[in-house]
Order: sequence, then structure tokens, then C-alpha cells
Amino acid sequence: MSNISASHHQLTREEIHGWPKAELHSHLDGALRLETMLELAKEQGKLNLLPANTIDDLEVELRKIDDSTDLAEYLAWYKYTIPLMQSASALERIAYEMAVDSARDNVRYLEVRYGPVLHTEEGLSLAAVNNAVLDGLARAEQETGIITGLIVCALRDRYVSASVRQAKLAVDFRYQGVVGFDLAGAEAGNPPKEHIGAFYHARNHLLNLTVHAGESWGPDSIRQALFYLGAQRIGHGITLVEDEELLEYVVNQQIPLEICPTSNVQTHVVADFESHPIGELVKAGVAVTVNTDSLLFSRTTVTEELYRVHTRCGISTEELREIALNGFRFAFLPYAERQRLLKKVTTEFPIPPSEKTPAW
Repeated sequence: MSNISASHHQLTREEIHGWPKAELHSHLDGALRLETMLELAKEQGKLNLLPANTIDDLEVELRKIDDSTDLAEYLAWYKYTIPLMQSASALERIAYEMAVDSARDNVRYLEVRYGPVLHTEEGLSLAAVNNAVLDGLARAEQETGIITGLIVCALRDRYVSASVRQAKLAVDFRYQGVVGFDLAGAEAGNPPKEHIGAFYHARNHLLNLTVHAGESWGPDSIRQALFYLGAQRIGHGITLVEDEELLEYVVNQQIPLEICPTSNVQTHVVADFESHPIGELVKAGVAVTVNTDSLLFSRTTVTEELYRVHTRCGISTEELREIALNGFRFAFLPYAERQRLLKKVTTEFPIPPSEKTPAW
């Protein structure tokens, strides 16, 4: 296939499904299968916590997340999943199933993120929580061949002391499967710089850093994530288009954005896919990756997200190929391992690179 025909050929879902993919931004507590939610609720005597007690009704109820008026209202939906994730067996199962489901989507590399402190309500220690999740991911790796990494999230709306505890946990597990440290949660009124102590600890122990920023709050949130917290990647980051100087800096430094298009529409930080700034960011030269954010609440896959930006956001076939490869280029993996993986997957893409866009 020539470069010209590659650029103008509209891809099908099936073609994109066939591509090797990486997922850099997906939350464990937003990745439960509906069947698992119901089974765990029954086992744990928590059916009353769910909005419905059949798969079909649960699916209908959870679709109402699309009516969230903002990010905070969207995040409130996690009240249905987190209470079910308070035992080691539940955490192990959910992590395992998330990785298996991702492998089924031809995701070769998966970074799973979560806030361990949210799973200590019924007596588990932070270390026990983390071990359970890592056990589930390891089991999926053995069965499917997927490569996984775990990102520990501090939470904006929690005490700073909790962020420091989680940073220490992440550092303790740095050579046991934890690949990075993050800051998540509602942006409004919770500036990143308040968590500088936690990020200093993680950074000082050479952990990879990513920060949710510029999703529902403006470019100042991105500035704080970069210059106070030392973020190497930015989760979402779509308000970057509002700050020309910062946009230029992010392009020059090739700081990647972990964009989650469906989630952005659901949280109303963009009106619809057609007005999503991803196309503008790609054309400006930003290193863009496309991710799911939540397999459950966004009812999506990496394939589906790539297909949506291709068919609805004006992303060309060639640009989509680069976005897919960026997932591997900016993975929180050791450099040599990342290069090996990137070289391997690049040979599996049916679309050749253009002269402007080197494969790696």
C-alpha cells in the first residue's frame, strides 16, 4: 500500500482491532465486567449498593453516566465499583479480567492505574491491596502474553498525607511491577502543587510520573503538573490548546498526552467528538496517545477509541498509525525494552510510515 493510499484509506474497526496497541491510561476501578459487578455484589452481600440487580438493568443504569454535567459528577459513579473492591480476591480477579479483556483487544502493553488507599476500607493494608492487583496482572500475563505495568494514583481530594503514603508504596514496589506515580481525582479546587511532597518522594526515587491535568481545569493545571510535580506525561491535557506558549513547549519537549476521547465527551469537557481538540493537537505536533480511561463507564476499548477519533475527529490513517505507535514510544518501560517492543510491533502495522514520521 502506498503512502498516499494509506493516508486516504478509511480504516474499519476490524483493521484497527488487528493493530498491536498500547493502553497508557485506564483505571482499575472503572474496568469491571458487568457480570463481575453482580457476582461480587451477591458474594459480598452488597447488592443493595448497585443501581440494579440484573445485567440488562445494570447496563441501562450505567449508561446514565453520559448525563453527568461535569467531571465531579462523572467520578461519583465510582461509588458502585469501589465498595466491591475491598478484598484481595476481588482485586486480583478484577485486575486479571481487565488485562485479559485488553489482550482480547490486541493490546500488547497495558498500564493499569488506581488509588490503593480507596481499597483499604475493610482492613486490607496498602501493600496487601497492591500485591493482589499485581497477582491478577501477573496471572493474565502468563495466560495471554500481554505486558502490564501498575501506576499508583494519589488523589487530589484526599489529604496530602495520603498522597505521601501512596508515593512511598509506589517506591516500595518499584521493582515489583509498579511503573509510575499519578495524581487523579476532581481537578476543580484541588491544584496539583498541593501534592508536591508526594511527587518529590516519587521523583527522588526515580519513578516515572504522570498527572491528570488540563481535563476540566485550564492550562494552569498542566503547568503545575509539569513544573511543580515533574510530570513526564499528562493525563488528558486537552485544555493545552488554550495556551499557545505552553503548547509550543509541550511540542518542543515531546511531552505526551494521554487522551481519552469518549471520557472527555462524557464529562462534557468537550461538546462532542467533532469538536474535540485532538486533531488540532496532532497537527501542532503534540505526542498524542489515545486511551480508554474506563472500559466499564465509557463502554469502550482502545480499538473503539482509535476508530472514533479516525472517523469523527478528522485523524487520518497515517496520523492514527503514529498515535497507536506513540502508546509504545511513551510507555513507562525501561528504554531497551521499549525499543525492542516498538521495533517488534512496528513490523506488524500494515501501513508504512511516511518520510516525515520515523517509526521509532
